[in-house]
This record gives sequence, structure tokens and C-alpha cells, in this order.
Amino acid sequence: MAKKTKSNKSVKPKSVKPAKGKNEPQLPAGAPKLPPELEKKLKALKTKLDKFKDKVVDKFGDYIVGITLLPPPKQPAQAPQGQAPQATKKEEKKPNPDEIHVLVVVDDTTSKKMSKDELHHKFSSIIGKFAEETDKNIKAQSVLLTDIWQNSYDAKYDMNKMVSVGAPIYDTGMLAAIKIAEIHKSMVIKKFDKYILSYVLAGSLTQGRATATSDIDVWIVIDDTDVKKMTRAELKDKLRAIIIGMGVEAGEMTGIKNKLNIQVYILTDFWDSLKDANPIIFTLLRDGVPFYDRGIFMPWKQLLRMGRIKPSREAIDLFMSTGEQSVKRIKLKMKDMGMEDTFYAILTPTQAALMLYGIPPPTPKETPEVLEEIFVKREKLLEPEYVEILKKNVQVRKEIEHGTKKELSGTELDELIKNAEKYLERIKKLFKEIELMHDKKSVVVLYDEIITIIRDVLKLEGIEKAQDAEIIKLFEDELISTGKVPARYLRDLNEIIEAKKKSDKKKLTKADVEKARKGSGGLIRFLVEYMQRKRGRELERTKIKVKHGDKYGEVILLDDLAFIIHDIDAKEKRIEKAKINEDGSLGTLKDSSLEEFEKALASLKMPKRAFIKEPVFEDLKNIFGRDVQVLVNY
Repeated sequence: MAKKTKSNKSVKPKSVKPAKGKNEPQLPAGAPKLPPELEKKLKALKTKLDKFKDKVVDKFGDYIVGITLLPPPKQPAQAPQGQAPQATKKEEKKPNPDEIHVLVVVDDTTSKKMSKDELHHKFSSIIGKFAEETDKNIKAQSVLLTDIWQNSYDAKYDMNKMVSVGAPIYDTGMLAAIKIAEIHKSMVIKKFDKYILSYVLAGSLTQGRATATSDIDVWIVIDDTDVKKMTRAELKDKLRAIIIGMGVEAGEMTGIKNKLNIQVYILTDFWDSLKDANPIIFTLLRDGVPFYDRGIFMPWKQLLRMGRIKPSREAIDLFMSTGEQSVKRIKLKMKDMGMEDTFYAILTPTQAALMLYGIPPPTPKETPEVLEEIFVKREKLLEPEYVEILKKNVQVRKEIEHGTKKELSGTELDELIKNAEKYLERIKKLFKEIELMHDKKSVVVLYDEIITIIRDVLKLEGIEKAQDAEIIKLFEDELISTGKVPARYLRDLNEIIEAKKKSDKKKLTKADVEKARKGSGGLIRFLVEYMQRKRGRELERTKIKVKHGDKYGEVILLDDLAFIIHDIDAKEKRIEKAKINEDGSLGTLKDSSLEEFEKALASLKMPKRAFIKEPVFEDLKNIFGRDVQVLVNY
């Protein structure tokens, strides 16, 4: 789940309502009956269970997601009649029939002050104490909500199954969601195991925004890559109808009144939506919790976390162009259609601006909040009044959609159109400001890169240390004036420096950025090639070139390490390395690689002189054979 920046949790006592019925926990009509012993205990201990529940909720408030009564543990298997039980090292303890097992689910998504282990220990200790104070037979265990989700990410669904068979004593909506989703999932997989790739719980429940009456959103991805007997559309429609029917059946079985909102995707359509930067799909991957996954959902979720799934520039341009097109179209439509068009006219460019900034497009509901956080509070690029325009649009559309607002007046429509046009003009300006912000960052990066390369070049010229203020003068004196670097590159360098100065003074223009970029490419290439040539010449001083038979080899002496290339003309070069001893001889030969050789070259400061001592020549005979010849000026 996504981490929240600030905790909104409250530990104030809240109004506690029984999960089922008015007076006592009851099973819904049509639901399977609980085991008689559990039902009897539930009624007998109702007062004590309510007391325990009230203690926990009064103490921890909104941190408590739910409390559920678990079935009694299974009795140990008995030996067949007439057969003596097998002896064990430790006598298996029989469950106490009077024990009541209770599971408390704790929302830890906003905890910042302590680690998960510390938090779990704290809750477990206090909840265990409350249970013992209420009745010694109440055995309470607590579990963190993030642990339930993490188990699902790791394809461990035992906790979900445990919740699904429990009888809720207190529930904010999460236990009901897990229960009905788990039961519905089992029905779907049993029927369509071959085609089901992922079954995912999503929506407000996994985003931490749910209420006790919230819809329960689940997503199912169907494999359509091997469909032969029907079209993909037919497969989707056929399975969707049956799966939704199973959802109704699961609701009747559990007595859960919350709407089970089921979305069915075929794999090919899901992939297309991902490529087209569909905000709903991005949100699903970000917040969704898999209750079943065959290796499709979690890899995509991890790629999104790593930043590897990004909207294309085409998708960004499409989102932006939608706004202007919508504003032109809205003036020709009926007034009762105006609301929908003004909504998307400002929503899609807003999402485009967020994508240009570098984040995936949020859902319509989340967009105003994200817009405010990024561009008003963090970057201070946008005035709060434009966030209010977007919020009002979202609110009006919601009221119309839910039927609380029956019609839209002409005055209201005119105001919405006027605000949409005003909003679009501001978003266009925001686009330029975002691009300028990126340009400023790119100029700074470009300047740092150039200065670093020049500093490396100066080191090769014998200037070990140079202050930033001296770099430019040293570049001109040591490289330009001496003819080592053409004079035109000094002009390119000055363009980059000037762009950096303007960026620091917040006076950078698009033209300045283009000038800096245009000149930097040639300058960087020349300096890199200059360093390579110079290091190449220096490297030649460290080489012993030999001929053995019809082959040519090399021994490269680097400080205290030597690399031996047996055949420099071979496609697959055999490379060995050896330590250089104090007397100049070579130590034991070991296998090496071209990568290791290049890494050693990059990190080594080339010696001004290389000395070849007599023992090396004896080593050459041992390495290449007695007929080895040392080549001079080859």
C-alpha cells in the first residue's frame, strides 16, 4: 500500500456498532451455519466479547480495522479403534474446548514513529492483556494490515482464508471485503482455473479511503492468448457474465450487502490499456492487492514501482490535446452534456501536466489532491484557485452522477465553460513552466558534466587540483592556447557557462538551453576522444610487444599488476593477469577478462615512465615459449 505522509488516525473512542444485528452477532439469511459449539459460545460470551471489543476500540480507535471470532482449532487426529496411539517425543496438546480464539486486524499504514515489529509487539501486548482481563479463555492474536497485504504479494493467502471463515465482531468494512473476495475468488478459480491469471482487490479499500458502505472493487485478468473456438470478445463476455453471477451468489452466501464491483479484463486489452497510460490501470497496479496471481500482476506492479512503466510522449500529447478539443465541442452540445465535457476538458490536461512532471496519471478522484501537492505546495508553480476550479468540477460531476443534483442550470454551465477556458490557458502556461524547470535541471547537469570532463583532461596534463573558478582559465591556457583543443570549443564552453549563470539568476530562456545543448555535444566528444588518445599513448609506454610463432602478443605493465594477451588478433582473446614482484618478475598467472582489464585501465593513473627489469624476459620465455621475440617500434 502507498505510504501516507501524515497520519490521520485517531485513537479517540468511536461509536461502536455490532457487526451483525442489533443485539447479538447473527448469521445472514442463506449463509452456512456456524458449528453448533461456536454458535453456543458466541451467544454465551456475547457480553464479554462486546466488552473486549469496546476496550480495544476505545483504546486504539481508527487503528482497528476489524475483530473476528475464529473457528476452534482442529482436534488432533485419533488412532483407529483397536490401535494404540503412536508415542511421540512430546505429547500433543489437545485444544481447550472452552477457549475462544479472536483475531484483531490493525491498520499500520500510517505508522512512522516505530518499526513494524515494535508496533506489532505493542498492539499484541495490550490486546492480549485486554483479552485476559475480560476472560482468560479469550485468546486474542493481532495481525498488521500491511502483513496481510504483503502475504498476498508473496502469494501466501492463508491469512485471507482465516479471515474468510471468521465471524466478525467489529468491522470497518475490510473483513467483509476480504471474506466475500476470498469466497468469490475460490468459486471463479474452481470454474475457470485455466483462464484466470490474476484476481485483485483494489479501489478505496486498498487505498485507505474506504468506509463501512464502500463498494468492494475486484479485478480479474483473463488469459485470451490461446483462444481458438471463439473470438476474444465472446470469451470476455461469456466469462464476465458467469463471474458477475458468481459475485451475486457470493453476496447471498455471506450476507454482505456491500456491492461487489467486478471488472473483467482480457490480457490483450489490459496490455493495451497499460501502453495507452490508462490512469485506472496505473492505479490498479499501484494499489491493488492480488488474492491470486499466476505471475502476471506482481511483475507489472514491481516494474511500476521501479519506474520502468511510464506513459509515452504520444500518450502525454493525447491527454493534452483532449482539453482544447473538448472546450470547442462543449459550446455545440446540449446543456445537460456540458458537465461531462468541461470535466474532462480540465481533467485530462491536468493529468498530462502530471505525466510531463514525471509521475503516472492519477485517477480523476485523486487528481486535484495530487495537483495541489505537486504544483502548489512542492514546486509553487500554480495558484490555489485553479485547484479549486478542478475540485468544484469533480464535485459537481459526482453530484450529477449520483443523482443528488438533478439538473445543471444555464448559469452554472456558463460558469463551468468560463472556468474551463481559464483553466486551460493556465495549464498551457504550466506546461511551459514544467519544461523550463526540466531545462534548468538539464543545464545544471550539463555544466557539471563538462566541468568534470575538463578537470579529468587537466589531470592528464599534470594539473591535479583546480578550483571551479580556475577551470575556465586553465582550460584556455593549457588546452586552447597550446593548440591541443580547437578555439571554437572555447565559445561552446562559454555558452554553457552563460546558460548556467542565467539559470542561477532564474533568467534562463529556451534559446539559451538550445545554444548550450548544441555546443556541448561536440565539446564533450572532442574532450573524451582527446583523453582516450592521450591515455592510449601513455598505455603504449607500458606495453611489451612480442611475437611467438605466427602470433603476436602483449604484456601490459600497470603499477603492480600485469595483463598478458596471448594473441591480439584473435576474436576471443585469452587474457591472463599476474602480480609484479619487487624484483620485476611476474607472479603466478591467473585467468582474467577484457572487462577486468578495462576496469583496471580506467582506475589507474598512468606512470610517466615504465621500467622493464631483467626477470621479465625470463618470464616471457615461460609464457610464450623459448622462441619468443620482443618487438621494438612495432
